[in-house]
Amino acid sequence: MKWETRVTKLLGIQYPIIQGGLAHLAYADLAAAVSNAGGLGQVTAMSLESPEALVREIQKTRSLTNRPFGVNFSIGQHRRKFEHFVEAALSENVKVMSITGGNPAPLFEMLKGTDVKKLVLVAAKRQAQKAEELGADAVMVVGQEGGGHLGKDDIGTMVLVPQVVDSVSIPVIASGGIGDGRGLMAAMSLGAEGIEMGTRFIATKECVHAHDTYKTALIEGKETDTAVIKRSIGAPARVIANSWTDRILAAEAEYGTYEALKDYISGEANKRYIHEGIASEGFAWAGQVMGLIKDAPPVQELFDRMIKEAEQIADRWTK
Repeated sequence: MKWETRVTKLLGIQYPIIQGGLAHLAYADLAAAVSNAGGLGQVTAMSLESPEALVREIQKTRSLTNRPFGVNFSIGQHRRKFEHFVEAALSENVKVMSITGGNPAPLFEMLKGTDVKKLVLVAAKRQAQKAEELGADAVMVVGQEGGGHLGKDDIGTMVLVPQVVDSVSIPVIASGGIGDGRGLMAAMSLGAEGIEMGTRFIATKECVHAHDTYKTALIEGKETDTAVIKRSIGAPARVIANSWTDRILAAEAEYGTYEALKDYISGEANKRYIHEGIASEGFAWAGQVMGLIKDAPPVQELFDRMIKEAEQIADRWTK
């Protein structure tokens, strides 16, 4: 099967599969493994302690792969300033940057005059149109099934992706609820020219920063074992449901303010679960696709499995 799309040509990759930004998890080992398997791996910038740390992570990634990879910038509210991190990535001649969680315009301004390819994660048709107007090279469209931060309108991937495809001229990358070759082919059928996966890549051998407790929860959990937190502050996000997220939801129901939630939804609370495996004292991002995850293979094995499954589907369609 010919896998060339505008996304593969734009990014210089073999397969139209992109690894999500994955706060506190998307570092060199995972990014390089995804890129080596033929997709686009990404290093998360804003989880690192300094721009100098980002430079080191980029250099480590380059020591593990000679293929394209990107750097993700999560620039939502209550985040640190990102400008020095962008400058660090530019100093290392990074060719792909993705923006999630905020207005990409200030970051795009910093990229004027460069050949950096700009990807923007969106959760609504209007956001996609705005990203195109600002100069995005492609948009990643996440439906409400996805893990982490979502749109406010609860629109699923199956409905949202074709709406965005019909509304922009730049390539569309589908995200949310995708974890195997069937999801890849479904996305392409909707008009997307690639996919982004986050949750599925956490349950892989090379996601070395994810605690085994986290991976086991993804493997053993069902699609109904998630919850959406932070609705009360206008930033809905999907997580693994547990006693800690019950406390978050209770605080939202009673107070509904960022001040009341900040200790519960902090990066420290996130890392207690995902790095230390203390599920009772933290939260972990996850999409409904966890209902399809049955193992934590090496990234290359996951790619081989997905491509084989997708090509078998394509063969059936031509008979």
